[in-house]
Amino acid sequence: MTILSDIKTFRDNQRLARTLRDHLQEDRCNQDQINLSTPSKMVNFGGAIRLNPPAIFLICGIVGLIVFFNMGRSTAPHPNISLKQLLAVSIHAAVKGGIEVVRVREEADIGESSKGKTKEGANDPKTNGDMFSHRAMYWGIKKAFPHINVISEEHDVEEVDLSTVEMPSLDNPEVESIVDDDTLVPPGEISVWIDPLDATQEYTENLRHFVTTMVCVAINGVPVIGIIHKPFEKLTAWGWAGPDYRSKSVNDDLKAGKGLEHDISKARIIVSRSHAGSVNATAQSALGQDIVVTPAGGAGYKAWEVLKGSQDAYVHTTLIKKWDICAGNAILNSAGGQLTTLKGESINYSGVEGNEKNTGGVLATLYHHKNYVAKLSLLMVETKRKTAEKRAAFKTLVRDRLRKP
Repeated sequence: MTILSDIKTFRDNQRLARTLRDHLQEDRCNQDQINLSTPSKMVNFGGAIRLNPPAIFLICGIVGLIVFFNMGRSTAPHPNISLKQLLAVSIHAAVKGGIEVVRVREEADIGESSKGKTKEGANDPKTNGDMFSHRAMYWGIKKAFPHINVISEEHDVEEVDLSTVEMPSLDNPEVESIVDDDTLVPPGEISVWIDPLDATQEYTENLRHFVTTMVCVAINGVPVIGIIHKPFEKLTAWGWAGPDYRSKSVNDDLKAGKGLEHDISKARIIVSRSHAGSVNATAQSALGQDIVVTPAGGAGYKAWEVLKGSQDAYVHTTLIKKWDICAGNAILNSAGGQLTTLKGESINYSGVEGNEKNTGGVLATLYHHKNYVAKLSLLMVETKRKTAEKRAAFKTLVRDRLRKP
């Protein structure tokens, strides 16, 4: 009786297996094999729950998807950034931007427009050279290091697909020959400031020697790596403060300019073209009648002139953006010089929204920085006094006009 019962159960299971096979074929399930001769492949819990191969496949698929999407939400920190590689990529970006600057300048129409007026009342232009250089520099850096904060003078209307951007080289021959160590930094501590085209006004006037492209790497607000590239001369200066690595161009300039510094009373001061006259008069009263003031375009150019020893100090008395001065600050630091506010205060280059303005003026020197600060603090006071007088006069003019019938 038991044998007959077992045979009946076996046949029932065979029929059930054939039914399952037909069902799987109808659903086009891609199972390779179903062992029709082994009834134990069917699991029956009291006839209430049946787990067949499609159900097992479905459950495994759901579990796999859950694991996959949870992996996508991982909160693991991004890997630390090699400053040596970031230096190489920054040099590459400055050069690539410079190529675009030169290319656009050679065109008949450079696409000039105006952002408005500066505080000195000068035109603040923008060109196709600014924008094409920005795209080459900004997106090149983001391609190599997508998780670091990059702050640019210019902005794209739309995001650029990084898959379309060329991957910059992570090494540079000169960097490899000079830098014998590396530093790894968490990406959250890094702010990269770029100026795609410094001295745009001069660029529109075809005064090419003033034009530069610049990149600066700040760590927790401190300028550490600076690159200034002269695209029309194909010359690049860079420095890494701390270990004080410097490009051959910077070391050559430091060597050639050594011993050329002047006494403060006869100092050579380089200033912006837009307000050379007012600085000249006030600087003479602060430093002496024998100083020589030279007007020039571009903050990058002026910082480099101080590095070369061609100028003793770079002075700026009004608001200036940090992408204009960060690179020069880092290179000067690597050479033992300083770039501060006119009061001698360090400038914070943290890449926080709304932190791009420096309102304390600029003083850049290789030597005697404290002495210049002591003298030029009078310049800052005088500048503020004149600014207050102008504002008061403007308010009076407006008030008087409003009173007229």
